[in-house]
Amino acid sequence: MTLPGFGGLEITLAVLLLLVLAGFSAGWVDAVVGGGGLIQVPALLVLFPDMSAVQALATNKVGSIMGTSTSSITYYRRIHPDMRTAAPMAVCALLASVGGAALASHIPEAALRPIIIVVLVGVLVYTLLKPQVGTVTELRWEGNRHYGAAAGIGLAVGLYDGLLGPGTGSFLVMGLVGVIGYAFLPASAIAKIVNFATNLGALAFFVPAGHVVWGVGLVVGTANLCGAYLGARMAVAKGNRFVRIAFLVVVAALIVRLAWDIVG
Repeated sequence: MTLPGFGGLEITLAVLLLLVLAGFSAGWVDAVVGGGGLIQVPALLVLFPDMSAVQALATNKVGSIMGTSTSSITYYRRIHPDMRTAAPMAVCALLASVGGAALASHIPEAALRPIIIVVLVGVLVYTLLKPQVGTVTELRWEGNRHYGAAAGIGLAVGLYDGLLGPGTGSFLVMGLVGVIGYAFLPASAIAKIVNFATNLGALAFFVPAGHVVWGVGLVVGTANLCGAYLGARMAVAKGNRFVRIAFLVVVAALIVRLAWDIVG
């Protein structure tokens, strides 16, 4: 059957249930350490074979922004992340994500994926060999150098989110932990605020262009919202060690996913 707002796409009860499951799982993963797009985007493409890649990316952003808004609020209320870091990162990431979305059609993804895989492997090895990294917050700089580093990470990751997308939240956590010196839990909290901004920036390009399938986006977004609320609460309750383990799993999955795309 087809429903209003689903862009003429066929949808059955089984597809609807799988869409809700994918959205919930993506929201949970994204709230803990980022990387929900690894679940949500492939699910959209598999469940709706007639959906174009750009529609899947745009619709994914609707689901993601509903989840990141929920996890951002949950983290803010429970651990009070440093907005002096989050604000410049978010502004720069938002602007860069708009630019990245506009550039996406001009820069081939195939040229970017091998570079990203090398970076991810380096991050994974570094995190495994240095278990003390991210256990406590030890900021490397103060004042303008700190804010400059935060803004630089926001620009780089925001551009990546607009260009490619998968694992944006994980890249933000990498930068906050490895470059600036945050522990994993506050890094994840700040990353959600910034990720909300990158989603908003991408939607500022995708919505006027008419790429969003709103019916699908609102369904997957509602499920994502529920998963994000649960994931953020679990991350706060279980602390840095739990987030670190989740981070390693998601980074490994992202490496496999990108490598598979290259081989395929």
